Amino acid sequence: MKKFLTILGTGLLTALLISGCSSQTADNGKDSTITVAATPSPHAEILNAAKDVLSKQRITLEVKEFNDYVLPNNATESGEVDANYFQHKPYLDDFNEKNGSHLVSVAAIHYEPFGIYAGKTASIDELPDGAKISVPNDTTNEARALLLLEEQGLIKLKEGAGLSATKLDIVENPKNLDIQEIEAAQLARTLQDVDLAVINGNYALQADLNVSDALATETQDSEAAQTYANIIAVKEGNENNENVQALVAALESDEVKQFIEENYNGAVVPMF
Repeated sequence: MKKFLTILGTGLLTALLISGCSSQTADNGKDSTITVAATPSPHAEILNAAKDVLSKQRITLEVKEFNDYVLPNNATESGEVDANYFQHKPYLDDFNEKNGSHLVSVAAIHYEPFGIYAGKTASIDELPDGAKISVPNDTTNEARALLLLEEQGLIKLKEGAGLSATKLDIVENPKNLDIQEIEAAQLARTLQDVDLAVINGNYALQADLNVSDALATETQDSEAAQTYANIIAVKEGNENNENVQALVAALESDEVKQFIEENYNGAVVPMF
């Protein structure tokens, strides 16, 4: 009997030790947080769709929303946030050059077709001489808008102007179009005052403009789709941070891809 009790006690002690080790292992997992700066639509919405994926890894995603293209990069450079999601790489490269910042891309997540939207004039064919067309005033997005206008035969740009083109690089303007450079976030508001506006995809979404209603858009298989894919950016040196890599994996998950395809009707196209 004594021997039986000894064996029983040893077994219980072993079981308790195993149980204790198991609980300790589970409790040793660390909760962490990653903070990402983003413009509201679609970037913040897509990030919010990735929260559940990250939570399974005990990572809390905090999204800080900004309504311009400058503050998110400043916040990332200063360390106020861990990453940002709102821009394409040409804009990032231009920002770094002009501001001396040290931001890098870690992944391309989606592409937003740039579109020409009707204002006072209903179609491109009906454009009158001297028509007003509003375009973004930041370097890379203005070039993108001008290239789309060139594709429609409305203007011709100086050879080699490419992604640095501005309206000063227009060498042919048969309709004497009045190209008005406007801050990107304000473009949709100009529609009542201009004949056409060339609008960034995310700001078109915020203004409830449907890409299907655009008079012309960049095609999904175009060079623009690759060049202007929206990226996750971090300060140089943080590319391999575990939380950053987890964020990228979450954004490239099937759950997020399904969210994009079901919610944006072609206005946002996954790049993975």
